[in-house]
Amino acid sequence: MNRKAKIIYIILITTFFIAAGLSIYYYQKLQINNKQMDEAVTFEASLPAYHFALIGEERNHEYWRLVGEGAKELESEYDVFVEYEAPKRSNPDEQLKLVDMAIKSKVDGIIVQALNDNFTPMINKAVNEGIPVITVDTDSPDSERNAYIGTDNYEAGRLAGEALVNDTNGQATVGIITGNLDNLHHQLRLQGFKDVVEDVEGIEIVAIEESNITRVEAEETAYSMLMEYENITAFYGTSSYNGLGIVAAADSLKKQNDIYVITFDAIKQNIELLENGDIDAIVEQQPFEMGNQSIKVLLDILQDREIEEIYHTDTSVIRRNDLASMTERRMLADD
Repeated sequence: MNRKAKIIYIILITTFFIAAGLSIYYYQKLQINNKQMDEAVTFEASLPAYHFALIGEERNHEYWRLVGEGAKELESEYDVFVEYEAPKRSNPDEQLKLVDMAIKSKVDGIIVQALNDNFTPMINKAVNEGIPVITVDTDSPDSERNAYIGTDNYEAGRLAGEALVNDTNGQATVGIITGNLDNLHHQLRLQGFKDVVEDVEGIEIVAIEESNITRVEAEETAYSMLMEYENITAFYGTSSYNGLGIVAAADSLKKQNDIYVITFDAIKQNIELLENGDIDAIVEQQPFEMGNQSIKVLLDILQDREIEEIYHTDTSVIRRNDLASMTERRMLADD
């Protein structure tokens, strides 16, 4: 074979192997693409039937985690996806932005805590765009929301007032620390409490301040109250962290044994204080049930079933001697 023929032979062999290699490469790529298409179709078919947005007050707050857990518990049973979002710290403006994002994302339903009147137009916007809205924990009665699910906050305040009257034999000088005076649910808890105790001759409210939903401010506020009103013998806190702050302030002033404390929410830290005798009573709400029922009501709306406008979840006052039965009740509920 001459040199020219050799070169042609080598070129032909090289071309053959290149062509074969390319054929194998494109065949494998086609197989991969087909597999990806099959997976995409499978993924599309497995998408939940509904996408709901749950927008809470504070992302890592135990109370709101329970609301989220109650909602997400039903995901697999009802073929829904619950997207839980909340500001890092309590911030109504941040919550409103999250609601707006949910509307733009065209979710199938929104569950939101309506902290003030600024939520009304945003709720109305969602409903007008065909997205049902459930208010949870805090209502927006003047909005077009489809339903409210949560505590009857006025009655919860009355329960707290009755507990304080009974536990102090109707003799107390009271300081009140509320989460935020602008928030409707705190206003109602405050009013319900006042409507009970102001009719009792031996009880006097000497100060009402807000903690802005933080433990640190609750402690600072309680400390200032105790310094200004040395005759305070009882505190009422309308928010989860108020009890923690009150106890810390009383402890720093060596008054922990002289102060009656009633606060909201059976979160872990409050239960520990109740068990130790640092808190005397807790107004227990049902955040898990709020989240759970919200999903059921949204599905009723989307499936054209009749709903009620207001669903009040249970509220009760628990004391130290109620802890055993409360623990048993929660264990049964988990089963």
